[in-house]
Amino acid sequence: MTPPPPSPPRPEAAAAAPSRRARLLEVAAVFARLGFTAFGGPPAHVAMIEDEVVTRRRWVDRQHFLDLVASVNFIPGPNSTELAIHLGLIRAGFAGLVVAGACFIFPAMLIILPLAYLYVRTGALPQVSAAMSGINAAVIAIVAAAVVRFARAAVTDAFTAGVAVASVAAGFWLAPRPHLQPELLILAASALLGALSAARPAPRDALLAPALLPLAVSPHWAAETTRMFLFLLKVGATLFGSGYVLVSYLQSGLVDRYHWFTRQELLDAISIGQVTPGPLLTTATFVGYVLGARTFGGGVAGGIVGGVLATAAIFLPSFLFVAALGPLLPRIRANRYARGALRAMNAAVVALIVVVLWRLGGDALFPAGRIDWPSLAIAAAALVALLVWNVNATWLIVAGAIIGVARSVQ
Repeated sequence: MTPPPPSPPRPEAAAAAPSRRARLLEVAAVFARLGFTAFGGPPAHVAMIEDEVVTRRRWVDRQHFLDLVASVNFIPGPNSTELAIHLGLIRAGFAGLVVAGACFIFPAMLIILPLAYLYVRTGALPQVSAAMSGINAAVIAIVAAAVVRFARAAVTDAFTAGVAVASVAAGFWLAPRPHLQPELLILAASALLGALSAARPAPRDALLAPALLPLAVSPHWAAETTRMFLFLLKVGATLFGSGYVLVSYLQSGLVDRYHWFTRQELLDAISIGQVTPGPLLTTATFVGYVLGARTFGGGVAGGIVGGVLATAAIFLPSFLFVAALGPLLPRIRANRYARGALRAMNAAVVALIVVVLWRLGGDALFPAGRIDWPSLAIAAAALVALLVWNVNATWLIVAGAIIGVARSVQ
């Protein structure tokens, strides 16, 4: 007997669910705005993304979000960018994956390219320290508010509290040893403890492990740019850990091996990546422009193409990793041992953010061992605005920049 055809969806149900196009536009709007305002490095990026997609839009719940944060630490590449890419995949499918990543990365690239042009022309970096003083204070508050929200979701019993405390201690102890990749060590140890804590009679399902523009230029420019592309592609495909590890990668390649940059030029490139919004790996945009325009002799056109190619090279592996491994995460989360591992890792994530917050707060609020009262006031007011009035973090970044500039002209 032929089954009856499925009944069409009710009009009210269709109206309630946003269309794929609407979800894609929402993903583009959210991550483009974050791309222009997400200062402060990965912890601040995670805090701002959480505010947008969990607190305000409820694309995922906080527990799911923390699972994503913990999981991307085991994928090579920039963690906050991979988090954005994964959330785009969840919200709007494969097109959302591409749009979220592109919208989060492109704003920084568009800001850095003219800064790199000025650097090649003048040999000096633009002065942005005035605005950054206020922005940094607002970032401290944004990260602190995220710690409070994450702790409520992740630290729920004596076991997770113990993991968090031990992870904080380990984070401070390992901080002077970035070559050991402390984030990975702490998360891996927490995952093992969590899996052991969940050990019961063997579950039915085994734990799943994730598998791991033509330009008419000289042959010299093309050959050197290809070498740069392949070098940055390797960096993006193998980079684990914090920004300190990125500095080490770039030092060994750009300075020691290829002699394309001096140490001072590398420091200038890292500075540009730090003071502009978006992921730190957009430092590659600056590197690509300087190499393409000056070192390889391509002029402004060669610099622009070099900057775009460098950005594509260092971020391309992240898109591929998330596209391949993202669909496996729901199955991993459903496994008993993996669930226990993620439970402990989430507590460790909170602890690692606390360690970063302590270090960022010391630099931004207590420079040279003295209290910067205006910055402390900005941070305190921003924290109250976040926790009491739920003000959007983007507006706090803008307000911090305005106050920072106002301080400098007094």
